Amino acid sequence: MSASLQSDLLVDRRRLKRQLLGWRVAAVALGALAAFVAFRGTADGLPGRAHLARLKVEGAITDDPRVAEALDAAARDASVKGLILSIDSPGGSVGGGEALHAAVARFREKKPVVAVMRGTAASAAFMAAMPAERVFARESTVTGSIGVLMQSFDVSELLGHLGVRPETITSGPLKAQPSPFQPLSPEGRVVMQGVISDLQNQFMGMVAKGRQMTLEEVRPLADGRVYTGRQALALKLVDAIGGEPEARAWLAEAKEIPAGTPVRDLDPRDLSERTFGFALRGLAKSVVSEWLAVDGVRAVWQPGR
Repeated sequence: MSASLQSDLLVDRRRLKRQLLGWRVAAVALGALAAFVAFRGTADGLPGRAHLARLKVEGAITDDPRVAEALDAAARDASVKGLILSIDSPGGSVGGGEALHAAVARFREKKPVVAVMRGTAASAAFMAAMPAERVFARESTVTGSIGVLMQSFDVSELLGHLGVRPETITSGPLKAQPSPFQPLSPEGRVVMQGVISDLQNQFMGMVAKGRQMTLEEVRPLADGRVYTGRQALALKLVDAIGGEPEARAWLAEAKEIPAGTPVRDLDPRDLSERTFGFALRGLAKSVVSEWLAVDGVRAVWQPGR
């Protein structure tokens, strides 16, 4: 092999090493940037510093155990001095609202909780705010909608026109009700109404306890209608008009948590989900399990179409 060829190969190898080094440096830099962004999501990048936790409740509420775990961990963290529950949600599944309500209630047993209702805080989202010691809403906030619904549909006539006849084998006459393949029977309607009524009574009990009202006072307000924040204040469903600044001021006055205390967002998602958004699997579960399945009984505000 000639000296010239050997020299060319050596130059190529060095060039390749420089390119590889460049890619490695870029990968390390991207990793450091991602870690920095995640770290900046904590309170001022200073772990262990006294701060308030903020949980943002947005979109449809589902039963996510990671949220409860994050709240429980924050309740055990000595550096967390209280919780701001920041809500902008039309509600979601009854199970999801109950789980979030229970997690917030456990937090309140140890530390102060204040709820801030933003654009919408209805149905299961309203339920989740009930353990808070102080509830703030904007005058224009859409809230309330104290109610539960279960929806199905009947395509049996359409299937008949298409010449399709579904066959269903069940262990009892009420097992397949409601079903899209047959009309709801009178007996099935009675049973389903009983389920909805029991869930509604549970919901009203949470409101009565949280708002320090009697069931008799809550019942006429719990027909499913929504209220503006101003109406809700007059009905004692919220405590005051305001947003996070007013909530911070109340915490400073009532709980002696300085107004300048940093706020750290609680995010139960892992780094990959924070970077790339919700996984498709989780989205599919929300749509199928919580919204379409029979088990997905909902406490959600549905504006008129």
